[in-house]
Amino acid sequence: MPPLDADPRVLGQRIAEARKARGKTQEEVAGFLGYSRPTYIAIEKGDRTARPDEIIKLATYFGRKVNELVRPGEPVTDLQPHLRAVADKMRTGDRSQVALNAAIDKLQSLAEDYRELERIRNDPLQPSYPPEVMQNPRIDPTEQAEVVAEQERKRLGLGDQPVIYLRKTLEWDVGLRIFYTDDLPSNIAGMYAYSAELGACILINRKHPPERRRVSMLHEYGHFLLGTDRYKPGIDYLTISGRKPANERFAEAFALSFLMPASSVRQQFQKILTTTGDFQVADLCRMKHFYFVSLEAMTLRLEQLGLIPKGTWDHLNESGFAPRKADAMLGLASHPTDDSVVPERYRLLAVHAYQRDEIGDSDLAHYLRCDVVTAREEAERTLTSREIEPSGEERTVKMDFPRSLLGETR
Repeated sequence: MPPLDADPRVLGQRIAEARKARGKTQEEVAGFLGYSRPTYIAIEKGDRTARPDEIIKLATYFGRKVNELVRPGEPVTDLQPHLRAVADKMRTGDRSQVALNAAIDKLQSLAEDYRELERIRNDPLQPSYPPEVMQNPRIDPTEQAEVVAEQERKRLGLGDQPVIYLRKTLEWDVGLRIFYTDDLPSNIAGMYAYSAELGACILINRKHPPERRRVSMLHEYGHFLLGTDRYKPGIDYLTISGRKPANERFAEAFALSFLMPASSVRQQFQKILTTTGDFQVADLCRMKHFYFVSLEAMTLRLEQLGLIPKGTWDHLNESGFAPRKADAMLGLASHPTDDSVVPERYRLLAVHAYQRDEIGDSDLAHYLRCDVVTAREEAERTLTSREIEPSGEERTVKMDFPRSLLGETR
């Protein structure tokens, strides 16, 4: 373990946060260490500096890495307590509650790791957030969401065409921190939290299909856009029973409007109708593939815009129609997807820090949430590019990202 030079107060805060995240009392941790409760409390307060051997024991007990406890900088305390309060109100079963708490821990850990990589590389995220949207009770939330989605697409220079690389767009162009996890219960789509230090952080259920994940991340972004929701963490179910509140209706409509702009959908529909004189199930499948959405989302959007009869989705669903099998029969290739736990910018920061020997093998594996061998392979893939020569011969090019293109400085 490297020499300990952490601020005792900051170290104590991180130990306290790790304890609370693990659901342990001060008395339980004191008993684990074999100390009196006042002695342990002194460590959390920073009145007594924890020794290296104590930090190692505590890290093991809390299920954390040592460098998570001794890293410099103030700990971020905003995300977990508020998300846990939301989770406690959801009244899920014991098993789901444990899974939710694990997911909250993961979001906290990933968000802090993202910030730490930015500190190491001296490359802080520069978010480009739009102004907060204030809901007007006299305006239907779905109609307001349609307008906001169109404005946001225009702000980002997306026009009205499909956004295939959505996660990348929201990370690089907006500044959202979007992580994936397998820890969330299947009936939970995702969660969202915001803090001044970290900005907007989103955790999406990786067990869901890519089309569902795209809707989920935009749903969470819809909450972030609302002035009433931006500073309130939230956990979203796949479906909500009963009448949905206005903010949920806005977030849901924003996601679908952003993915399937009304002007574009109408244009595509009319193009098919003009060409063939009909709009068939095969055309519906091709359209949902074009916008990279589920068959249900595409059908309901067409119903909403009055292009096909209401109840079309219910009829297809009851008939047992199989979208994946239809895709194969129509020769619709799968879209490229990023299933990584961490987003692209985060991954690049970690690999660049590794390339410059600012972090080691085990650190890289920790940041990428994989084993050392897989982490090295990921670094190699990131740092190399396969190029095709005019002759048709393939060659591998090493990517020297840190090299300046401005020439020598005078």
